[in-house]
Amino acid sequence: MPNITYPTPAGALPGYLATPTVEGPWPGVVVIQDVRGMTADLRRISDRLASAGYLALAPDLYGRGFKPKCMIATIRAHFADTGNAYDDITGARNHLLADSRCNGRIGLMGFCMGAGFVLQLSPQGLFDVAAAHYGLAPKNIDALVRSCPVVASYGAKDRIVKQGSASALDSVLAKGSVDRDIKEYPHVGHSFMNRSGIPAPFTIVETLAGFAYSEPEAEDAWQRTFAFFHKHLAQPSDGPGVSEQERANDAPAD
Repeated sequence: MPNITYPTPAGALPGYLATPTVEGPWPGVVVIQDVRGMTADLRRISDRLASAGYLALAPDLYGRGFKPKCMIATIRAHFADTGNAYDDITGARNHLLADSRCNGRIGLMGFCMGAGFVLQLSPQGLFDVAAAHYGLAPKNIDALVRSCPVVASYGAKDRIVKQGSASALDSVLAKGSVDRDIKEYPHVGHSFMNRSGIPAPFTIVETLAGFAYSEPEAEDAWQRTFAFFHKHLAQPSDGPGVSEQERANDAPAD
């Protein structure tokens, strides 16, 4: 069943686990929600990753207790760079690594708020690759010189993520010689890869707010993400529970 629970330091958390139909073992991907939470869109994204051969786990970050309280705590964690949400995401990573069907490599993907979490976690040596789509940069952006490889997508008409974010991210990753694929699409705004699922008469509100889904740019971003993930996740790891960054950190100095 795709609906699961997994352990975290703050208690069990629900999640959505999408499983490939092709023969494993498979790389794992933790998929981090946008501010809307566990939506049909988040499940669709997880299913698409599974259809491409990834064991995809989307934690329900609002799923432990009273939803409004969980939402406030998660949003605060996003901006404060600390909180249970980070343990919940790390717990999802550990759950995938403990799955015998996983090849030992784990990616991280997020959108909007989720992409902000991705950029916070990508320098911590936990993930082999990260995909951050229209996310706010962390307060300490210079920490990203130690990031795992990053693929990221932005819209030039984004009214939430400030202009220049794509070039700023590319610049700091370049300082650390981090493998990257950063692209800003000139004709779209925020959330251009996400489908809201709201009735058609109300989509005009989204469009006016700059939140419209745009298939050409979304599909290009997906193909870039898949190519980047394949590059960094296809080969099995040297051992279970050890990311590429962790192996580099443990390597003896010359």
